[in-house]
Amino acid sequence: MLNVLCTSLSGEEGPHFELLRSAGFDCHVVDRGLDLWHESAFAAALQGCHAVIAGAEPYTPGLLASCPDLRVVSRTGVGFDAVELAECDRRGIAVAITPGVNHDAVAEHAIALLMGIARGFPFADQCVRDCAWSRQARPRVMGSTLGIVGLGRIGQAMATRGIGLGMNVIASDPYVPVDFAQQHGIEVVSLEQLYARSDYISLHTPVTDQTKGMINAGTIAKMKDSAVLINTARGQLVDEPDLCAALESGKLRGAGLDVFEVEPLPADSPLLQAKHVFLSNHIAGLDCESFRDMFSMAADTIIMLHSGHWPADRIVNLKGETSWRWD
Repeated sequence: MLNVLCTSLSGEEGPHFELLRSAGFDCHVVDRGLDLWHESAFAAALQGCHAVIAGAEPYTPGLLASCPDLRVVSRTGVGFDAVELAECDRRGIAVAITPGVNHDAVAEHAIALLMGIARGFPFADQCVRDCAWSRQARPRVMGSTLGIVGLGRIGQAMATRGIGLGMNVIASDPYVPVDFAQQHGIEVVSLEQLYARSDYISLHTPVTDQTKGMINAGTIAKMKDSAVLINTARGQLVDEPDLCAALESGKLRGAGLDVFEVEPLPADSPLLQAKHVFLSNHIAGLDCESFRDMFSMAADTIIMLHSGHWPADRIVNLKGETSWRWD
């Protein structure tokens, strides 16, 4: 029997179980009491597993070396920065994502964070609960400028929603989809221009050597006073101490964060005490529809690979590979 371990959060139930079972796999969920960021504990859980329906946990060279049976890491979502692709290449482990299934969910969540900060939540809710009615006028969202960093599927979904709210949308992307930008009247600008002009900055870019820590004291200094940062992409894009300092000083009016440098967010994180921060627990891409589609696609990728097919649009490593075999 081929074994699949589901480590992705919320994977205790879903379509992946029946799909894999019907294809001859045994799928079980990792012990949620384990710290998957602890390499030896995670390695022990992976012993005898041939594939993983993976979350955001790290797949390090040491971990991969200790799991000789592992053939596929199938991510629910589109991020793969936690997986050491070069090591997977060396070991012939296919790494896959689930493109095109959760961009609407992420964009809706980003808008929810943006509107929460803009309209004073959760502070307003807490005032009512405390019977302390503190009323404060806030800038209107309509007519403000939304700067989108990364105009891929999710960035595009965010852009159309911003336009629907009456926002002026600008974007920065080294591989800008020109037709989309022209169709929707989106001005493409440099990052420096985006920082300087945006009232709201929403991050929709992967973590690379160039983008890691891109939001830091230096780049925040280039932003408009009282700008708002929204991050539903990856926590590693933001230097969290620098963000906290900017919030404390009032340089930034607020931040809406769904992702963090360390997840779950540690109890001693300064973000928990920071002013004007709206936090959620890495759930931007998780609505009922995307949940179903992500877990179905992640399981389908494993099944396809085992049966000799190569879903190239989902595989992010082993570029140019033509002779990959499950065994």
